[in-house]
Amino acid sequence: MRTIAGTLTIHRELEARLAKFKGAEATIAFQSGFASNLGTISALVGKEDVIFSDELNHASIIDGARLSGAKIVRYAHNNANSLEDAIKEENGYRRALIISDGVFSMDGDIAPLPDLVAVAEKHDILLMIDDAHGEGVLGRGGRGIVDHFKMHGRVDIEIGTLSKAFGVVGGYVAGKKEIVEWLNQRGRPFLFSSALTAADTAACIEGVNILEASTELVDKLWDNARYFKSEMKRLGFDIGKSETPIMAGDAGRSAGRAKVFARAVRERRVRHGDWIPNRAARQSAHPRDDLRRARARGFGPRAGSVREGWQRIASDRLVSSEQ
Repeated sequence: MRTIAGTLTIHRELEARLAKFKGAEATIAFQSGFASNLGTISALVGKEDVIFSDELNHASIIDGARLSGAKIVRYAHNNANSLEDAIKEENGYRRALIISDGVFSMDGDIAPLPDLVAVAEKHDILLMIDDAHGEGVLGRGGRGIVDHFKMHGRVDIEIGTLSKAFGVVGGYVAGKKEIVEWLNQRGRPFLFSSALTAADTAACIEGVNILEASTELVDKLWDNARYFKSEMKRLGFDIGKSETPIMAGDAGRSAGRAKVFARAVRERRVRHGDWIPNRAARQSAHPRDDLRRARARGFGPRAGSVREGWQRIASDRLVSSEQ
């Protein structure tokens, strides 16, 4: 445990590097992004308090809010006016906390951060943003939503993960020094669970090094996303209204294509993560040829029926996984 004998110099180095990367006063590292949300929310609010939570927030935020014991008031998705109305209807609480995802993982849309900041500052309420899906995507070199909107110093708490864009494991909280210090004393996952291993911590630092050194990977991610979205839209898929590389849509309005592939997932043991019925994930590591191959074999003019196309992709993946 970090508080007894588990804090190494390399942990402090990672926290300092993340604070600089995010443009925050301080950070504290947790075991995962999920643990970061659980530990932070329950440390900041309790039974006498209220949480104003976007109705589409991530499961880790929902669980952290429930664990805190605070009253949970949901506001309409990405709607600052709904948030303000909800705040005006509440009274008699000790402390309040506004929580929103930065990038919403199932739709790919971005929180209206300037509007949320304006509401939080108007009512003197703490603002917490889960930036797990914004890091490595938004902002300069993937610094996240706060950098994207140039709102440094006006968001009290940022939650981050080290298992997505950074490609390792772990999570962290960035924000004001007094809040980070409070979490050092009250964040239960930090206090009562094992620290990140030294090897994982070193790998996380190298992830920061890579993102700070060049925007090449972030640029390629966006290039891949634009290409794949345009191709899938051209082939008749409803890709939703995503503002980020997340490609999501309404499977019910995609001419049955997603349902066909769902059967291929079950029948042909496609590895989880390659495709899912209503969200496709691309990485900066995907060469353009891979994206063309997925499109051509699955949906192109030589694909035959949609079902046959999906089954060909599934078969290729099955063969690759067994070799």
